[in-house]
Amino acid sequence: MAIGDWQWDETLFAGAAPYYRRGRLPYAPGLTRALGDVLALDGRGRLLDVGCGPGTLALDLAHLFADVVGVDPDPGMLSEAERLAREAGVSARTRWIRARAEELPAGLGIFDVVTFGQSFHWMDQERVAAHVLDLLRPGGAFVHVADLKRENRSGGGLPYPPVPHAAVDALVRRYLGPVRRAGRGTLPHGTPGGEAEVIGRVGFAGPQRLVVAGGQVLERSSDDVVAQVFSLSSSAPHLFGPRRAAFEADLRVLLAQASPNGRFSARQPGTEVRVWRKEPASPPS
Repeated sequence: MAIGDWQWDETLFAGAAPYYRRGRLPYAPGLTRALGDVLALDGRGRLLDVGCGPGTLALDLAHLFADVVGVDPDPGMLSEAERLAREAGVSARTRWIRARAEELPAGLGIFDVVTFGQSFHWMDQERVAAHVLDLLRPGGAFVHVADLKRENRSGGGLPYPPVPHAAVDALVRRYLGPVRRAGRGTLPHGTPGGEAEVIGRVGFAGPQRLVVAGGQVLERSSDDVVAQVFSLSSSAPHLFGPRRAAFEADLRVLLAQASPNGRFSARQPGTEVRVWRKEPASPPS
C-alpha cells in the first residue's frame, strides 16, 4: 500500500511482537459476548482475522468458531500467536499464515466472518475489501474493530498517576524526529480513514454499529508502559538502532519521575465495532 510517498515495508512492526500483548490495552470487556450475539455465532463457523498480529482478536473469538485462520506479514507476530494459542489450548482450531492482506493465498476457502482488529488502515483498502467479499459466504460479515475514538478517558479519581503520554511522545520525537515513523519511511499525515465509504463501494451492506463500553480502571506498571511504547509502529524497537538502550533508560527515568512506585492508572477504552454484510444471492427468476 502507498500512502502519499510512504510505501509499506516488512519492518513496520519489526521487533514489536514480544511487547504487543503486554503493552496494548485490551479490548473492552464484553466484546466477545457482544460479537457472539450480533453475529449469532454457535461454534461451527469459520473466522479469518486479517492483520491478526499476535492473535489478540482471533484468540478471544476462537471458542466461537470451529476453524480460525489468522493472517499477518510479520513473522514475530505469528510466532507469538502460535505460542498464545498453545497456552489457550486452541491450537487444534487455529492456523497462522504469513501473508499481506493484499496477497492472501489461494485455497483459504469460504468464511462466515472476516475481522480486522485495528489493522485495516494499513492496507490497500479497496483491493482488500473486494477480495474479502469473494471470501465470505452470502450473509457473511466483514467486522471492523477499533478503540472508540473521541472518548473522554479522564484521569480524575484514579488511584495512581496517569501514564504521562505527552512526555513519552516528546521523548520519542527527541530520538526519532518530529515526523511519525513507520517502517523505513514516515507518515506526516497519518494513515487514511474513510473505511466505511470503501467497504460500501465494493458491495457490502451496512454498517451496523456496536459500542462496547469501557471506563474500567486498569493498573499499569512501568514495564507495561515500556512495552506499550515498543509495541507501536511509530516507536518499534528497530527504529532506535544503536540508541535503543539509551532511549529505554531515558524512558524509565521519565516514568520513575512521574510515579516513583512504578504504578500508573489508565481507563479501559471502549470498543467500537462496525459490521457489514455480504448480501445473500438473489433467488433465480
